[in-house]
Amino acid sequence: MAGPMSAPATAPVARVVATPAALALIAELAARHGPLMFHQSGGCCDGSAPMCYPAGELLVGQADVCLGEIGGAQFYMTRAQFEYWQHTRLVIDVVPGAGGMFSLEGRTGKRFLTRSELFSDEEAAWLAAQPGL
Repeated sequence: MAGPMSAPATAPVARVVATPAALALIAELAARHGPLMFHQSGGCCDGSAPMCYPAGELLVGQADVCLGEIGGAQFYMTRAQFEYWQHTRLVIDVVPGAGGMFSLEGRTGKRFLTRSELFSDEEAAWLAAQPGL
């Protein structure tokens, strides 16, 4: 692992990525529903799950931040939630089970799941040097 004097990473660092299984499910849903978007749920009815919607169906505003794209779909979360997750990369995966009641994968027998991994020192330095988030 890199030490505190490490040079920043030179390649762009993704804040959100998707596993091959998640990308396959995103492609399946996009073929059925058209362009998609994601919003990381913060709890309540569907727990803390990534929710998949037709693009534009969920209104996002100044309280939301876009972390990037997975499978061509923009991925958002609230700014307040981002404060807790900013030191981690979100890895969107798929597992068997019922999806969230408002999420498009709800009836596929699969559900999206968020895993997280801490950024390396180099990745954190690269992200800190970027404008925006």
